[in-house]
Amino acid sequence: QVQLVESGGGLVQAGGSLTLSCAASGSIFRVISMGWHRQAPGKQRELVADINSGHAINYADSVKGRFTISRDNAKNTVYLQMNSLKPEDTAVYYCTTRTYYSTTSWDEYWGQGTQVTVSS
Repeated sequence: QVQLVESGGGLVQAGGSLTLSCAASGSIFRVISMGWHRQAPGKQRELVADINSGHAINYADSVKGRFTISRDNAKNTVYLQMNSLKPEDTAVYYCTTRTYYSTTSWDEYWGQGTQVTVSS
């Protein structure tokens, strides 16, 4: 099993910044990718950003130019720097990872979520 521990959520005014962190631990053989999804009230969960072991990055169009994802492979930790936050960024943010837990088997894991609230 792989555990994900998130931190850094909170309340911020529009235009402000927050940084989310997520550390993976447990039965990690090799991390394939790490990233962030979010779910706002009444909306479907969506990908915010992810980064793979080769540091290839995907961003949702809605956060391009404002959010930056980065990863520390040695610490199995992923960060999400969120700038110029908007009220529509309000959501529960979930850390995710696709990780090999043996030489041949991998799975997808989700954190418990951290609330980000942006006030107008």
